[in-house]
Amino acid sequence: MISGPLYGDKGQCTFTVWAPHRQSVELKLLTPQAGAGTENVKGESLIEMRPGTELFEKAEEAGYWQVTLPDIKPGTRYSFRLDKSVIRPDPASNFQPEGVHESSQVVDHRQFEWKDEKWNGIDLKEMVIYELHTGTFTPEGTFSAVIDRLGDLKELGVNAIEIMPVAQFPGGRNWGYDGVYPYAVQNSYGGPNKFKELVDACHGIGLAVILDVVYNHLGPEGNYLRDFGPYFTDKYKTPWGQALNFDGPYSNPVRDFFIDNALYWLREYHIDALRLDALHAIFDMSAKHFVEELAERVAEFSKKKGRKFYLIGESDLNDVRLIKPRSSGGYGLDAQWSDDFHHSLHALLTEEKNGYYRDFGGVQDLAKVYREGFVYTGQYSEHRKRRHGNNPKRRKAHQFVMCIQNHDQIGNRMFGKRLSQLAAKSRDDFETLKLAPGAFILSPYIPLLFMGEEYGEDSPFLYFVSHTDEKLIEAVRQGRRQEFKSFGWQGEIPDPQAVSTFEQSRLQWQKRAAGRHAVLLNFYRHVIGLRKSRPGFSDKAGMRVRCLTKKNVLLWHRKFEKSQLQCVMNFSGKQQRLKLYAPRTRWKKILDSTETKWYGPGPTVPEVIEGKEMVNIPQTSIVLFECAESYPANEKQQVEKQTQPIPKGSDVRTHSHI
Repeated sequence: MISGPLYGDKGQCTFTVWAPHRQSVELKLLTPQAGAGTENVKGESLIEMRPGTELFEKAEEAGYWQVTLPDIKPGTRYSFRLDKSVIRPDPASNFQPEGVHESSQVVDHRQFEWKDEKWNGIDLKEMVIYELHTGTFTPEGTFSAVIDRLGDLKELGVNAIEIMPVAQFPGGRNWGYDGVYPYAVQNSYGGPNKFKELVDACHGIGLAVILDVVYNHLGPEGNYLRDFGPYFTDKYKTPWGQALNFDGPYSNPVRDFFIDNALYWLREYHIDALRLDALHAIFDMSAKHFVEELAERVAEFSKKKGRKFYLIGESDLNDVRLIKPRSSGGYGLDAQWSDDFHHSLHALLTEEKNGYYRDFGGVQDLAKVYREGFVYTGQYSEHRKRRHGNNPKRRKAHQFVMCIQNHDQIGNRMFGKRLSQLAAKSRDDFETLKLAPGAFILSPYIPLLFMGEEYGEDSPFLYFVSHTDEKLIEAVRQGRRQEFKSFGWQGEIPDPQAVSTFEQSRLQWQKRAAGRHAVLLNFYRHVIGLRKSRPGFSDKAGMRVRCLTKKNVLLWHRKFEKSQLQCVMNFSGKQQRLKLYAPRTRWKKILDSTETKWYGPGPTVPEVIEGKEMVNIPQTSIVLFECAESYPANEKQQVEKQTQPIPKGSDVRTHSHI
């Protein structure tokens, strides 16, 4: 059952809403003046809606109310009157032109003229993702302004943009996770058609679009779903408010509401993939978990459309069930974020030890992520005070999305500082800013960049809201203070409600054109180009990883169809001397972060190296080598002997091969 207004043949529009405990539901229709805009209302009418017991055969469909009317024009405003008293917008509203508290507006999705009929998407294995927040990505903060910057992103080398939530939230300033109308596109960003124009423009130049959606909670202001029915439950709690009712009485329509929402974005807005926010906060004890059912329905949709639509989960549980096939007892998502990669690399580069970073910090942690996808695969976590995670070894590399920065890891710091402001004091921060992207973009996993990192943006990305309730605003402030306690940060947090907090978070695009910002941008382009020039980069099969714990150095070796690559990353503050893999092979250097063209101190590694030579790798650097020759017969045996996997049960921290 699909809620919301739905156009049919001959101009008819059917309005459907779920309100199982109401005695009557009426459609309040606002009639616009002839020839006037929809903001000029001539009058209003109340139309009784028929209950589901008269309309539908299945008992589970009871509780729905429906009415079909002729000649409903797009742009018509409407709401529902419940039990002759309470007037509320449509929970499945497609547009809230005047915000979360006012009437809904009818949208005819058939009227938009798409130009992407030849678009078939991008394989998840090939994606290089760029996460952006519409409101702060440009000075204008609109979908149209994002379109104007798509050429810059294409030139950077990314081929997918991930857009933080666009579901209608209160006011004009918000990360998007306080959305209260899951089907309505944020009015201050431009509304439904402007969002479609953005997606169409992306597809027109070869960019896939991933949309961030939130199915674990709704925001507090403008959240009227409880007036319609038992959308929420008190059995569980989330950090952000009441949990959604996915497994209690009346939960079937709630599950359908959010699953239909996912299909709605794919169908009506041509979205290529959904990023599912905080799956660890979706509580469901049903035999078939909500996430599994969602994956099943999206798979059916993909089959019907003849191409793949993806689901990417975010979870802090390190639970491989999310991405295991449903046939093997998993939920069947296509990929998930791995926070362990970020935490490992961040702790290495910044030397932070507070909060969850206390569980990380050694190069051996990053080595384990390279090999497996997680650091915590069932062992004890000091931060959590319990064992954490399970084993992801059998999962493919393209099932994990890795980053060095994202909206959470920057914005959930007290002062919203980016990596460009957090490099350890004991080393050159610019060398760190080159080592970091080399480490994650050249990993076999799917890389995700956060807007601005490609040129070392040093403006913060802060947490911001624009609520109208003073008690709620103060509660948000207090909640932020509580969040930061475990990190021991000192000072007063920037006020989330202040306009200045939002304005500070905007990208400063002019920075990318000069100085070290321009150099770093070109470095990102080069590294992304290296990744994209090797088909099948997102495959960890056969990848060898060496961890030189005492030297704080990580090496990996990979064999492709027509070449071999090996990479050396020196995370220490001094030069390290070592041998490469494959000591009887000649290696040509194809990337050196210390070169002067990258504003480095100057290279010390030769352009060509015989594998048996000792090599001096400069401090805080990354060097990539290529060999276009095939292995000699005896060399293959030697490399395999040299790079034997660590024996089961061994402590990765004790294995340092020199």
